[in-house]
Amino acid sequence: MGQNIQTHRFEARVADRDIIFETGKLAGQAGGAVVARVGDSLVLATATASRQPREGVDFFPLTVDYEERLYAAGRIPGSFFRREGRPSEEAILLCRLTDRPLRPLFPKGFRNEVHIVLTALSSDGENQIDVLAINAASAALMISGIPFDGPVGAVRVGLIDEQLVINPTASEMEHSALDLRVAGTEDAILMVEAGANEVSEARILEALRVGHEALQALIHVQREMAAQVGKPAMEVVLAEVLEETRSAVLSRLDGRIAPMLETNRTKEEYDTALNTLRDELIQDFAEDESVAPKDVAQVLDEEFKKALRQRVLDHGIRADGRDAVTVRPISGEVGLLPRTHGSGLFSRGETQVLTITTLGTPREEQTLDTLGPNETKRYMHHYNFPPYSTGETGFMRGPKRREIGHGALAERALLPMIPEEDGFPYTLRLVSEVLSSNGSTSMGSVCASTLSLMDAGVPIKAPVSGVAMGLITQGDRYVVLTDIQGMEDALGDMDFKVAGTRQGINALQMDIKIRGLGYEILEKALAQAREGRLYILDRMLEVIDSSRPNLSPYAPRIITVQIDPEKIGKIIGPGGKTVRAIQEETGVKIDIGEDGTVFIASADGEGSQRAVQMVQALTEEAEVGRVYTGKVVRTTEFGAFVEILPGTDGLVHISQLADYRVPSVEDVVRVGDEIMVMVIDIDGEGKIRLSRQAVLEGWTAEEAREHDRRRPSGGRNRGGRNRGGRSRPRQQ
Repeated sequence: MGQNIQTHRFEARVADRDIIFETGKLAGQAGGAVVARVGDSLVLATATASRQPREGVDFFPLTVDYEERLYAAGRIPGSFFRREGRPSEEAILLCRLTDRPLRPLFPKGFRNEVHIVLTALSSDGENQIDVLAINAASAALMISGIPFDGPVGAVRVGLIDEQLVINPTASEMEHSALDLRVAGTEDAILMVEAGANEVSEARILEALRVGHEALQALIHVQREMAAQVGKPAMEVVLAEVLEETRSAVLSRLDGRIAPMLETNRTKEEYDTALNTLRDELIQDFAEDESVAPKDVAQVLDEEFKKALRQRVLDHGIRADGRDAVTVRPISGEVGLLPRTHGSGLFSRGETQVLTITTLGTPREEQTLDTLGPNETKRYMHHYNFPPYSTGETGFMRGPKRREIGHGALAERALLPMIPEEDGFPYTLRLVSEVLSSNGSTSMGSVCASTLSLMDAGVPIKAPVSGVAMGLITQGDRYVVLTDIQGMEDALGDMDFKVAGTRQGINALQMDIKIRGLGYEILEKALAQAREGRLYILDRMLEVIDSSRPNLSPYAPRIITVQIDPEKIGKIIGPGGKTVRAIQEETGVKIDIGEDGTVFIASADGEGSQRAVQMVQALTEEAEVGRVYTGKVVRTTEFGAFVEILPGTDGLVHISQLADYRVPSVEDVVRVGDEIMVMVIDIDGEGKIRLSRQAVLEGWTAEEAREHDRRRPSGGRNRGGRNRGGRSRPRQQ
């Protein structure tokens, strides 16, 4: 039916799974469109470029969007409008993960807008979409005709039972000590993103080797696709400065950069000197209409970067006078904010981050409405980067993609060190406020967060520190830089962030601007990063060397009570009436897990203990031989029914009401009286037999039962044992 659509199918075998690429059936008007599939997870990737360059920009306008459609997993969104809204954090992180290995492979000076759209079409919950999306995007670019020096392949590497596993499923990842995503070309690695649990540098390097080898099959199939179905290369005009203009600017610039480098300067001093020189150069060409101010600025920036790079390569001296391995001065402080649960301030050079810890109850954990394997999150790390942190102005309209990414990196670094919920049943929210920025605020937020957690009294498993590494290359020469500042990030070839404990690595993130890194450089960067982050860790521990023994007095105290899950309804009550009454009477917050764990949170210890008693009373089982203080709820001619636990009563036979012969029940007790009774028997139907005489005489339950058996038969015929009380829910 309809037009004849030809579908082209290609397959790559990675580990023990087939990854299938199809093109030709869907999205025919996009520049390139590919559906990638593994198992029952499918993602559609389209790559489209504008026909003309975007005017007035000095950067490559690449945009990656991920459309996380919940229909892919057969789910309806939980929002009020029942449709997908703003991208989730997981969606934003996937966009960044896809952008980073692709961006370095576009031509320098390419200014046409390129838009990559990734749409989740089907998700089986086991085969994750993130690395699949990178491969699909690269394949779409390869067949689109857009200038792209790919392809790029990507895989996930796990560490399960000390074995490296390629593209493990979501279920397998639950047992993995490593979640490493690596992307690269045939020759080199382009991007690394990893979360780990104190994995050694040697094991990380091994995982990178194994991952790079595994992704070669994906590169091969993409080359095959480009050869068979690729479109002709589009014609593009690259933005570049005319040679005549460059020569003219260089002639005016000669000898004016070197003096700037003779004195170590702060970021502000360098900015001031550069701005002054830029204004002077532009003024020099004010009468020459053939030389545009933006070209003057571009040549100056390029030459300044060259001079700084050459200084590092030739003399090992950086912009601020440091050698390659020296870390900038470090300081820290805790307990700055009096009413927060924990606060930590970390400064390294001109970078300063303040992190605040807030502890909450289990009900405050975040519910995730995504295609990812997790449904909730009890540890959240938020990162804010206001314009004033770089001395600039701007709009503050919520976190941008970069802020989401930096917060997620810090969260990944600290998550393995957060105590398990069983022993520390709190929801944690950390907020890192960047107060001043000149290089690696994400690693600064890791350090500030460790200080803040320890200040809050959170019993973290080990303190975590982080450092950002840089790279300057020229042919076969290279220098790895420890603790890069913002200028070195801009002029360098790599931004490699490493965070971990003294035992090993917890998080990695690598972005590069060149076309890949070899293992020699990666090995050196990892070793040098270890030295740097351990030095930083030692300085942090001079501020606070372990978690405080007690939580902040303003943090809630959470007590857990384990009950039979079948009795959860007794605590909740009809329409939540019972649990609300407990909370109102004691001033606590109560959360109840499906497994019967009851979390009672309050800053008031007395209120918490009272709530614990009320919960235990609601769910407690009567015990033979135990003495209870109960209330008489009903009297009959043969005895009194006494409520010994909420909703649970038993019968005190008239013969067991006193230590003498009782002529009438109401001669001894009336409805509403409180008396002490012992449980002497519980029959197979749950009927409870009580004795007041046992308490008065000091009998055991066996002695009371024996006395009960010896009483005249007429007494038993008045409805005692066979009409005794049982455990029953009371009407609210």
